[in-house]
Amino acid sequence: MTIRTVKLDGTSPIKLNPTRSWRTYLGGKLIDGLYGNLDPKDSHYPEEWMMSIISTNRNTDREHIQDEGLSKLDVPGVDMSLKALIEKNPEAFLGKKQVEKFGNETGVLVKLIDTAERLIMQAHPDREKAKKLFNSMYGKTECWHFIGGREIDGVPPYVHVGFKPGVTREQWKALFDEQDIQGMLDCLHKYEVNPEDTFLIEAGIPHAIGSGCLLIEIQEPSDYTIRLEKVSPSGLQIDDFLIHQGLGFEKMFDIFRYETFTRDETLENWQVSPVILEESEDHREIELIGYKQTPYFRMTQVEVQNMVDIQGDGVFSGLYILSGEASIVTGEEVQIVKQGDQLFIPANVSHFSIVNNGDEIVKALRFFGPEVL
Repeated sequence: MTIRTVKLDGTSPIKLNPTRSWRTYLGGKLIDGLYGNLDPKDSHYPEEWMMSIISTNRNTDREHIQDEGLSKLDVPGVDMSLKALIEKNPEAFLGKKQVEKFGNETGVLVKLIDTAERLIMQAHPDREKAKKLFNSMYGKTECWHFIGGREIDGVPPYVHVGFKPGVTREQWKALFDEQDIQGMLDCLHKYEVNPEDTFLIEAGIPHAIGSGCLLIEIQEPSDYTIRLEKVSPSGLQIDDFLIHQGLGFEKMFDIFRYETFTRDETLENWQVSPVILEESEDHREIELIGYKQTPYFRMTQVEVQNMVDIQGDGVFSGLYILSGEASIVTGEEVQIVKQGDQLFIPANVSHFSIVNNGDEIVKALRFFGPEVL
C-alpha cells in the first residue's frame, strides 16, 4: 500500500491538528505528555478541542482571538479550518440528513481535558433555556469518559455531581452570595473516578470536575457556563460575566435543576455502563454513551488487534487514537496514525479500515453528532 495525498472532497478521513484552548483553570501537563513533550507543564491551556467548528471567543479579554478552539486540517500545504472545509460542501462532509436538521453545524464538540486543579462548580442551560436566554439552538449536556489521571497533592482523581437530598434553591443562592465554597461543595456528591468510568451530565445538573482527571468530554457545541465561584481554586479572579454569562446574579439560578438524589441514586441516574456492540478475534467495539441515554451525541471505543473494517452510514464521525500505531486505509489511500492523532470522517466516506501496525492493541474513540437517522 502506498501513502497517497488526502482528498478534500469528502471521500477521505482527514487528520486534524490538535488545538489547545485557554480556560480559567490550570492543567494540560498530561496532554503535553501524550505528544512526547520532554518538559510537560500545567498552564491555562488544559483542553484540546477536537472536531471543533466553534471558537472560544466568550473568554473575557480574548474575544479578539477569533480562531481559538477551531480545528485546523493537518494536511500538507493546506491552511484551512474544519469549519471552512465543511462550508464548501456541507452534505458531503456532514451528510444530507444532518444538513437538513442542523444546517452547516456538526451539533457536537469533543474535548480532551487534563485538570491540575478542581474546576469551578458550574451548570449549563438546556436547549429550551439556551434558546430563551442566549438565543442559542444548543444547550450543554455533556458526557465525561475518563482515560487516565494523576494524584494532585496526594488526592486521587474525583468529581462532584448533583445535589444531595435537602438542598434548595434558596440555600444554594445564599451559599453563593456568601461565597461559602466548602458549603457549596458539601451540597454536591463527591466520587473518586478511574479510567473507563463514564458519566452523563445533563444540562442543569450542578457539577465540578476535580483535580487530577484526564478525560474525554463529548458535549453539545455550546460554551455557556454558569459558574459559582468568584475566585478559582488556584486564585484567578473570575470576571462577573464569566460567572453569570450576562444573566445577572439572580437570574443565573434559573439554569439549575433542583432535583435531589441520594448518592446511589445519583450514580444510577448519571453513571453510564459500557455495552459491547461487536467482538471478534480481530477487534471489538464498545458503546460508551449512546442515543438511548441522550439524543445529542454518541461515543464508542474500538480496540483493534489486527484489522477492522468500518462501514459508513451517511453521517460524519470523529476518531481519536488512544494508544498504538495504525494505518487508516480508504481504498488505495493510506494514512499513518499514532497515539494522540485525531481525524474527521466525512459522511461521504463509505468505509475505511483501521490496520494495527504494531504489537500493542490499537484503541480509538469514535465520536458521533446528534441522532439524525
